[in-house]
Amino acid sequence: MNESTSDRHPFGHAITLEEVKERFSRCHRWEDRLRQIILLAKALPELPEALKTPENALTRCENRVWLGHVRLEDGSLHFYAASDGRIVKGLLAIVLTAVEGKTPQQLAGQDPLAPFDALGLRAELSASRAGGLAAIAGRINAIVDSYLAG
Repeated sequence: MNESTSDRHPFGHAITLEEVKERFSRCHRWEDRLRQIILLAKALPELPEALKTPENALTRCENRVWLGHVRLEDGSLHFYAASDGRIVKGLLAIVLTAVEGKTPQQLAGQDPLAPFDALGLRAELSASRAGGLAAIAGRINAIVDSYLAG
C-alpha cells in the first residue's frame, strides 16, 4: 500500500471522533445507534483483495476482519480495515476515527476502544462483538508497541 491510498477512508479526517459523538448524541434508542453504526460502515470503502491477507486477518472475531497499517513519511500511521459484517465494519469505522493519522507516540497508552465508552456503546455489544473489539485493540496496540520498541 502506498501513501496515495491514505485518502481511501474519511475516518479521522473528514469524519472525526467529535462528529461521531455528535451523531450519537442525538440517538436515544439502541435502534438509532445501530442505524448510525451501519451508516458509518457504508462510508468505509471496500478493502482491495490484495490487502485481505493472513497477516492482516484477525482471530477472535465473529465475522472475518482485516486490519493493517502503513507508516507515512511524516511518521503518522494510516490504518485500513474491513469486515464481512456491516455492524463490525461500522465498529471498525469508529475505531479508525480514534487512531487514524496519529503517530505511535500519540497512540501510546491510549485505549483504541475509548470511543465506545464515550458513545455509550460498549455495554450494548454482544460478548462476541466485545471479543472482536478486544482483538482489534490488541492489534492496534501491537502495531504501536512495535514502533515504540524499535
